[in-house]
Amino acid sequence: MSDDVIFETRKFRVVRRSIKTRDGGIRDTHLIRHPGAVVILPVLTDGSIVMIRNFRHTLGRELWELPAGTLDQAGELPDAAALRELEEEAGYRADKIRLLCELHPSPGVMDERILAYVATGLAKTAQRLEPGEHIDVELVPFERAMAMATDGTITDAKTLVALFRWEHERRKD
Repeated sequence: MSDDVIFETRKFRVVRRSIKTRDGGIRDTHLIRHPGAVVILPVLTDGSIVMIRNFRHTLGRELWELPAGTLDQAGELPDAAALRELEEEAGYRADKIRLLCELHPSPGVMDERILAYVATGLAKTAQRLEPGEHIDVELVPFERAMAMATDGTITDAKTLVALFRWEHERRKD
């Protein structure tokens, strides 16, 4: 089964693939091939979370999110991407990161795999935003972040998954 590239950008490819149906027929489907991404839940020593308010041009509005980003270079390790994105978007370095979970945000149309990390031992540095990024950093008490996750203030899926997974881990201790 091979993919025919229909469209390619810096961050993803749209491909056409012929698939066999249950009745033995063949039909074309379109898929988005994505290099993968990371999301980082930065936890300060007091338990607060470093969050960002990120203007999303696709929606025409600002979203509450955790720092995140696409694996940039071929072969970039997710751990390295997580540390890079944390500093670029939020302006923090971490002494330690740990894998929290894996998620597939939209498996019906894309193969994107996001790895969620928890970052601790944070030190403030400076943001290094890409052209066109509009990101404000906010320090949010964890309880407030969870209230925002449950009242609909936070709608970003990767952020919701990371917050709820972290809440689950905290309750186990």
